[in-house]
Amino acid sequence: MWELWPLASGNAPAICNVEGLVAQRFGYLRGCLIGCRRKRANAQNRGIILRANFTSVITVLGSLWIGAYCPLGIAQSADEVAKELANPNTALASLNFKSTFTSYQGDLSGADDESGFVTLFQPVLPFPLENGDKIIFRPAIPLIGDQPVFDGASMNFDSESGLGDSGFDLIYAITKGSVLSGIGLIGTVPTATDELLGKDKWSIGPEVFIGRLSKTSVVGALVGHQWDIAGDDDVVEDVSLTTINLFGVYLPGGGWNFGSSPIITHDSEIDQWTVPLNINAGKTMVFGGRPWKFNLAVNYYVEQADPFGPDWSIDFQITPVVENVFATWFK
Repeated sequence: MWELWPLASGNAPAICNVEGLVAQRFGYLRGCLIGCRRKRANAQNRGIILRANFTSVITVLGSLWIGAYCPLGIAQSADEVAKELANPNTALASLNFKSTFTSYQGDLSGADDESGFVTLFQPVLPFPLENGDKIIFRPAIPLIGDQPVFDGASMNFDSESGLGDSGFDLIYAITKGSVLSGIGLIGTVPTATDELLGKDKWSIGPEVFIGRLSKTSVVGALVGHQWDIAGDDDVVEDVSLTTINLFGVYLPGGGWNFGSSPIITHDSEIDQWTVPLNINAGKTMVFGGRPWKFNLAVNYYVEQADPFGPDWSIDFQITPVVENVFATWFK
């Protein structure tokens, strides 16, 4: 039996049987993996099976973290938590599970009939410092299902599924009154399970952030650029990629949020912009002392690669607030 303190100070400690929870979830995970192997042996559609299996594994791993900490007993209201989660310099740790369905278009034969599915697992881990600033680490692990890949030999599209290249950013975040800022690093690690799902390149570069926070809104921009520093020399394309994340969030109350947060990219190697128009809406609720955020977003792409690129996409995101166990270790 471990005694685990809730996130908010001044509350009684939450007591839970962590050993039992972990054993229960590891048993479920083992059963899931065994079942995945059996299904895959008889599957007619490998992409669908892999997508379901990868999503199940990540969901279970996330539940291990959530379950091990039981109710957090957070004293903040849904409005306060919604505002904190909208703040890029947040002090709250969370687990983001975002599922995205994308429809494609392009000049290649059959491009307009293609679609893909990605589940992104992205924890947000803030480490508060004594001076009030924070170091925030955000890894991002994409699980790709049914990714369309053009076969030049057959002049048709194939489908690939698996783990994509993982990304991360590590930022030193500063909040001075209503002004938000930060500087750090953004990078990509070649974790793809298939060469068609990643570039097999290590890349890294600088990242800067500026924003403003008010009682009912958050606006700002996060800009980063990556260059490849190592990897497979046989890969033709080098990496020189700029990412611009603009965002504006309106917080009317009741735990609601409405806004826009397009992620614009520019590939300098081929001089190609990808520009979406984005709208999103979400709701933060507290169940048993644990805040959960549910968010829905739609993207329509006004600029993309002519041969093949995204046309529109829809995202559904679930974000539970969790205890940052790593921050506790360093105290």
